[in-house]
Amino acid sequence: MGIDTRLQDGGGSRRFLKVDRNRSALTGVTGFPPEDPKTILKPFVSLMANAAGATSMLVDGSVTTKDFFIESDPDYDRQVLTLAFTIADAGATFNKFGNISALSNGCQMFYEDKDLGDVFLSDALKSNFDFVQICNFKPAFGGGTSAFKSSNVEGSSEAYNPVLDVKEVFGLQYGVKIPKGSNKKIVFRIRDDVSGVDRFDIKVFGYDVVHNGEGYTN
Repeated sequence: MGIDTRLQDGGGSRRFLKVDRNRSALTGVTGFPPEDPKTILKPFVSLMANAAGATSMLVDGSVTTKDFFIESDPDYDRQVLTLAFTIADAGATFNKFGNISALSNGCQMFYEDKDLGDVFLSDALKSNFDFVQICNFKPAFGGGTSAFKSSNVEGSSEAYNPVLDVKEVFGLQYGVKIPKGSNKKIVFRIRDDVSGVDRFDIKVFGYDVVHNGEGYTN
């Protein structure tokens, strides 16, 4: 025989958690975060940058690879949700990188974890098509030779600008976590000369988690 148990609101009111006939707990989404303890979600937006802080990826990585990354915050856990790529070049087509030949080695994108080992999100991005494919062909627009391509992005040059939704592609509900003060980061490694296109960068969106209202006042 089971023990009759009730979960009651800790404030002393007569509010109880209910279970339906399918033995499922009935819960509801309030639309705002819990207030006790205070947890603040602070929007995060940044371009991937190298160690010197440069965000333009127009570099030659054919001899010495070039790394761009999003790293941890010293105070807040960081959740990365979206990466927006921009590859702009006049006359760009799917089978090239911008309008230069498809890359020989390809760019790598990985989650760097010095404790457990690196996790590769992609091992060899060589063409505009590869970038659009890893983003699950999102956003989809245009048609024919203009599919997935925007006009006049960098001057008069068109661009492929696919957007990687981490939740949709990898099934990670809250994105990729970069713990505060850690050596973990998301790295984009360039292993070819990509300096010949008109623009190449990656913008990252997500949020920082301020636990227990650290630094927060009403």
